[in-house]
Amino acid sequence: MESKARYLQIADDLRRRIKGGEFPVGARIPSRAQLAAEYKVAPPVATRVLQILVAESLVESRPGAGAFVLPPPERVQLSRAWYREVRGGSPFAGDMEAQGKAPGWRVHSRTDVASADVAQRLAIAEGDPVMRTVYVYTADGLPVQRAVSFEPYELTRGTAIALPEDGPHAGRGVKNRMAVIGVQITRRREGLHSRGATVEEARDLGVSPGAIVTVLRRTYFADDRPVETSDIVAPGDRVEFVYVLDVD
Repeated sequence: MESKARYLQIADDLRRRIKGGEFPVGARIPSRAQLAAEYKVAPPVATRVLQILVAESLVESRPGAGAFVLPPPERVQLSRAWYREVRGGSPFAGDMEAQGKAPGWRVHSRTDVASADVAQRLAIAEGDPVMRTVYVYTADGLPVQRAVSFEPYELTRGTAIALPEDGPHAGRGVKNRMAVIGVQITRRREGLHSRGATVEEARDLGVSPGAIVTVLRRTYFADDRPVETSDIVAPGDRVEFVYVLDVD
Protein backbone atom coordinates (compact mmCIF):
# COMPACT_ATOMS: atom_id res chain seq x y z
CA MET A 1 0.00 0.00 0.00
CA GLU A 2 1.35 3.43 -0.93
CA SER A 3 2.09 5.81 1.93
CA LYS A 4 0.02 8.98 2.26
CA ALA A 5 1.13 11.81 -0.01
CA ARG A 6 3.58 14.20 1.62
CA TYR A 7 1.28 17.23 1.39
CA LEU A 8 -1.45 15.28 3.20
CA GLN A 9 1.00 14.28 5.93
CA ILE A 10 1.97 17.92 6.43
CA ALA A 11 -1.68 19.00 6.48
CA ASP A 12 -2.36 16.35 9.15
CA ASP A 13 0.54 17.64 11.24
CA LEU A 14 -0.57 21.26 10.97
CA ARG A 15 -4.13 20.30 11.96
CA ARG A 16 -2.71 18.57 15.02
CA ARG A 17 -0.62 21.61 15.92
CA ILE A 18 -3.58 23.97 15.48
CA LYS A 19 -5.96 21.81 17.50
CA GLY A 20 -3.28 21.25 20.13
CA GLY A 21 -3.00 24.98 20.74
CA GLU A 22 0.43 25.65 19.26
CA PHE A 23 -1.30 28.09 16.92
CA PRO A 24 -4.28 29.59 18.80
CA VAL A 25 -7.22 31.36 17.18
CA GLY A 26 -6.00 34.48 15.41
CA ALA A 27 -2.39 33.32 15.26
CA ARG A 28 -0.44 33.43 12.02
CA ILE A 29 0.75 30.02 10.89
CA PRO A 30 4.07 29.56 9.06
CA SER A 31 4.22 31.02 5.57
CA ARG A 32 4.61 28.96 2.43
CA ALA A 33 8.37 29.53 2.45
CA GLN A 34 8.62 28.67 6.15
CA LEU A 35 6.60 25.48 5.68
CA ALA A 36 8.74 24.47 2.71
CA ALA A 37 11.89 24.95 4.79
CA GLU A 38 10.52 23.31 7.95
CA TYR A 39 9.17 20.22 6.20
CA LYS A 40 11.86 20.13 3.51
CA VAL A 41 9.48 20.21 0.56
CA ALA A 42 9.13 22.31 -2.58
CA PRO A 43 7.07 25.55 -2.35
CA PRO A 44 4.21 24.14 -4.50
CA VAL A 45 3.75 21.36 -1.93
CA ALA A 46 3.51 23.94 0.86
CA THR A 47 1.01 25.92 -1.22
CA ARG A 48 -1.19 22.86 -1.58
CA VAL A 49 -1.09 22.31 2.18
CA LEU A 50 -2.29 25.86 2.80
CA GLN A 51 -5.05 25.45 0.22
CA ILE A 52 -6.32 22.39 2.10
CA LEU A 53 -6.40 24.22 5.43
CA VAL A 54 -8.21 27.18 3.87
CA ALA A 55 -10.77 24.87 2.21
CA GLU A 56 -11.39 23.22 5.59
CA SER A 57 -11.94 26.65 7.22
CA LEU A 58 -9.12 26.02 9.67
CA VAL A 59 -7.30 29.14 8.50
CA GLU A 60 -8.04 32.16 6.35
CA SER A 61 -5.59 33.61 3.88
CA ARG A 62 -5.10 37.38 3.99
CA PRO A 63 -3.33 38.77 0.91
CA GLY A 64 0.04 40.19 1.86
CA ALA A 65 -0.29 39.14 5.49
CA GLY A 66 -0.35 35.34 5.60
CA ALA A 67 -2.71 32.66 6.89
CA PHE A 68 -4.40 32.98 10.28
CA VAL A 69 -6.18 30.42 12.46
CA LEU A 70 -9.97 30.72 12.48
CA PRO A 71 -12.25 29.94 15.43
CA PRO A 72 -13.95 26.54 15.24
CA PRO A 73 -17.14 26.92 13.18
CA GLU A 74 -20.46 26.61 14.95
CA ARG A 75 -22.53 23.91 13.29
CA VAL A 76 -26.24 24.37 12.77
CA GLN A 77 -28.49 21.32 12.83
CA LEU A 78 -30.95 20.57 10.06
CA SER A 79 -33.58 17.99 10.98
CA ARG A 80 -34.71 15.27 8.60
CA ALA A 81 -38.03 13.86 9.79
CA TRP A 82 -41.17 12.90 7.87
CA TYR A 83 -43.49 14.33 10.54
CA ARG A 84 -42.03 17.80 9.96
CA GLU A 85 -43.15 17.66 6.33
CA VAL A 86 -46.62 16.49 7.32
CA ARG A 87 -47.14 19.35 9.80
CA GLY A 88 -46.43 21.94 7.13
CA GLY A 89 -44.70 25.25 7.55
CA SER A 90 -40.98 25.72 7.05
CA PRO A 91 -38.83 23.04 8.72
CA PHE A 92 -35.75 25.18 8.09
CA ALA A 93 -37.25 28.20 9.85
CA GLY A 94 -38.27 25.99 12.76
CA ASP A 95 -34.78 24.53 13.05
CA MET A 96 -33.13 27.94 13.04
CA GLU A 97 -35.54 29.52 15.50
CA ALA A 98 -35.05 26.57 17.88
CA GLN A 99 -31.30 27.27 17.77
CA GLY A 100 -31.73 30.99 18.34
CA LYS A 101 -30.83 31.99 14.79
CA ALA A 102 -32.61 34.20 12.31
CA PRO A 103 -33.60 32.19 9.22
CA GLY A 104 -33.50 33.64 5.74
CA TRP A 105 -33.63 32.43 2.17
CA ARG A 106 -33.79 33.51 -1.43
CA VAL A 107 -35.30 31.53 -4.26
CA HIS A 108 -35.50 31.56 -8.05
CA SER A 109 -37.53 29.30 -10.35
CA ARG A 110 -37.40 28.80 -14.10
CA THR A 111 -38.27 26.15 -16.64
CA ASP A 112 -35.41 23.99 -17.85
CA VAL A 113 -34.82 20.69 -19.60
CA ALA A 114 -33.98 17.49 -17.75
CA SER A 115 -30.37 16.35 -17.80
CA ALA A 116 -29.68 12.63 -18.05
CA ASP A 117 -29.28 12.44 -14.26
CA VAL A 118 -32.47 14.38 -13.47
CA ALA A 119 -34.42 12.42 -16.10
CA GLN A 120 -33.38 9.13 -14.51
CA ARG A 121 -34.35 10.33 -11.04
CA LEU A 122 -37.77 11.59 -12.21
CA ALA A 123 -38.43 8.67 -14.59
CA ILE A 124 -38.89 11.02 -17.55
CA ALA A 125 -37.02 11.41 -20.83
CA GLU A 126 -33.81 13.38 -21.09
CA GLY A 127 -34.70 16.81 -22.45
CA ASP A 128 -38.24 16.80 -21.05
CA PRO A 129 -39.30 20.11 -19.46
CA VAL A 130 -38.83 20.54 -15.71
CA MET A 131 -39.36 23.34 -13.23
CA ARG A 132 -35.98 24.11 -11.69
CA THR A 133 -35.90 26.01 -8.39
CA VAL A 134 -32.75 27.13 -6.58
CA TYR A 135 -32.90 27.96 -2.87
CA VAL A 136 -30.14 29.50 -0.76
CA TYR A 137 -30.79 29.37 2.99
CA THR A 138 -29.05 31.48 5.64
CA ALA A 139 -28.74 31.45 9.43
CA ASP A 140 -28.02 34.88 10.92
CA GLY A 141 -27.05 35.94 7.40
CA LEU A 142 -24.52 33.11 6.90
CA PRO A 143 -25.26 30.70 4.02
CA VAL A 144 -25.80 27.19 5.38
CA GLN A 145 -27.65 25.34 2.62
CA ARG A 146 -28.25 25.42 -1.13
CA ALA A 147 -30.97 23.30 -2.70
CA VAL A 148 -31.79 22.72 -6.36
CA SER A 149 -35.23 21.17 -6.90
CA PHE A 150 -36.67 19.67 -10.08
CA GLU A 151 -40.32 18.84 -10.79
CA PRO A 152 -41.73 17.36 -14.03
CA TYR A 153 -43.31 20.35 -15.75
CA GLU A 154 -45.92 18.19 -17.46
CA LEU A 155 -47.24 17.40 -13.98
CA THR A 156 -47.67 20.99 -12.79
CA ARG A 157 -47.96 23.04 -16.00
CA GLY A 158 -50.98 25.35 -15.90
CA THR A 159 -51.78 24.62 -12.26
CA ALA A 160 -51.71 26.85 -9.19
CA ILE A 161 -48.51 25.14 -7.99
CA ALA A 162 -46.42 25.43 -11.17
CA LEU A 163 -44.11 27.92 -9.42
CA PRO A 164 -43.13 26.33 -6.07
CA GLU A 165 -42.55 29.64 -4.28
CA ASP A 166 -45.13 31.86 -5.97
CA GLY A 167 -48.91 31.97 -5.89
CA PRO A 168 -51.44 30.92 -3.24
CA HIS A 169 -49.58 27.74 -2.25
CA ALA A 170 -46.05 29.15 -2.05
CA GLY A 171 -43.89 27.85 0.76
CA ARG A 172 -46.17 24.95 1.70
CA GLY A 173 -43.66 22.23 0.89
CA VAL A 174 -43.76 19.51 -1.75
CA LYS A 175 -46.26 17.26 0.04
CA ASN A 176 -48.88 19.93 0.64
CA ARG A 177 -48.44 21.55 -2.77
CA MET A 178 -48.83 18.29 -4.66
CA ALA A 179 -51.99 17.49 -2.70
CA VAL A 180 -53.57 20.59 -4.26
CA ILE A 181 -53.51 18.88 -7.68
CA GLY A 182 -54.54 15.50 -6.32
CA VAL A 183 -51.06 13.96 -6.10
CA GLN A 184 -50.56 12.20 -2.77
CA ILE A 185 -46.96 11.88 -1.63
CA THR A 186 -46.47 8.46 -0.06
CA ARG A 187 -42.73 8.25 0.56
CA ARG A 188 -39.40 9.90 0.05
CA ARG A 189 -35.92 8.53 -0.53
CA GLU A 190 -32.76 10.23 0.68
CA GLY A 191 -29.07 9.53 0.27
CA LEU A 192 -25.99 11.32 1.62
CA HIS A 193 -22.51 11.70 0.20
CA SER A 194 -19.70 14.26 0.26
CA ARG A 195 -17.68 15.88 -2.52
CA GLY A 196 -16.03 19.14 -3.49
CA ALA A 197 -18.19 22.22 -4.03
CA THR A 198 -18.84 23.33 -7.60
CA VAL A 199 -18.16 26.93 -8.61
CA GLU A 200 -21.87 27.82 -8.36
CA GLU A 201 -22.23 26.13 -4.97
CA ALA A 202 -19.09 27.83 -3.68
CA ARG A 203 -20.42 31.23 -4.77
CA ASP A 204 -23.79 30.76 -3.06
CA LEU A 205 -22.42 29.14 0.11
CA GLY A 206 -19.45 31.43 0.60
CA VAL A 207 -16.84 28.66 0.46
CA SER A 208 -13.90 27.94 -1.82
CA PRO A 209 -14.48 25.86 -4.97
CA GLY A 210 -13.59 22.30 -4.07
CA ALA A 211 -14.33 22.76 -0.35
CA ILE A 212 -15.95 19.69 1.17
CA VAL A 213 -19.75 19.81 1.13
CA THR A 214 -22.39 17.32 2.23
CA VAL A 215 -24.90 16.46 -0.48
CA LEU A 216 -28.35 15.11 0.38
CA ARG A 217 -30.21 13.71 -2.63
CA ARG A 218 -33.94 13.59 -1.99
CA THR A 219 -36.76 12.29 -4.16
CA TYR A 220 -40.49 12.37 -3.36
CA PHE A 221 -42.78 9.65 -4.69
CA ALA A 222 -46.51 9.29 -5.22
CA ASP A 223 -46.62 5.51 -4.92
CA ASP A 224 -43.96 4.49 -7.48
CA ARG A 225 -43.97 7.74 -9.43
CA PRO A 226 -41.21 10.27 -8.61
CA VAL A 227 -42.68 13.78 -8.57
CA GLU A 228 -39.80 15.89 -7.24
CA THR A 229 -36.07 15.48 -6.75
CA SER A 230 -33.54 17.76 -5.09
CA ASP A 231 -29.83 18.14 -4.46
CA ILE A 232 -29.47 19.74 -1.02
CA VAL A 233 -25.91 20.92 -0.44
CA ALA A 234 -24.42 22.19 2.83
CA PRO A 235 -20.87 23.16 3.89
CA GLY A 236 -19.38 20.21 5.73
CA ASP A 237 -17.99 22.39 8.52
CA ARG A 238 -21.18 24.39 9.18
CA VAL A 239 -24.07 21.95 9.03
CA GLU A 240 -25.06 18.66 10.64
CA PHE A 241 -28.02 16.74 9.22
CA VAL A 242 -29.96 15.17 12.09
CA TYR A 243 -32.36 12.29 11.46
CA VAL A 244 -35.33 11.66 13.75
CA LEU A 245 -36.71 8.18 13.12
CA ASP A 246 -39.52 6.25 14.76
CA VAL A 247 -38.59 2.89 16.29
CA ASP A 248 -40.99 0.08 15.38
